Amino acid sequence: MPRKASSVPNRGFRVADQIQRDLAELIARELKDPRVGMVTINAVEVTPDYAHAKVFFSLLTGNPDEATEGLNAAAGFLRNALFKRLHIHTVPTLHFVFDRTTERAADMNALISKAVASRSKNED
Repeated sequence: MPRKASSVPNRGFRVADQIQRDLAELIARELKDPRVGMVTINAVEVTPDYAHAKVFFSLLTGNPDEATEGLNAAAGFLRNALFKRLHIHTVPTLHFVFDRTTERAADMNALISKAVASRSKNED
């Protein structure tokens, strides 16, 4: 039997986007944990049943392991605050994951610059 199509198309993406915006604001304004520094929420992935949300974040300064620990410790507080803001039946359990994409991009950019510089030296 085919799965029933959702009555609202792309609802999962919209819910994830709203969670991302609200979490960014809540972490900046409400969270007082010293382990959590300057956090940027990069993406949120919500399961189809809205039971769990994987929140990918990056840091401007601070220790990624401590920040992950602090955010996961505050997940209940943040979920409760989201419940008050979102008008959905089930607010997902939050799981924070440090996102190394920006670090990898900077490393790749440095490698490309190095390769271009060495290539231009070889051509001279």
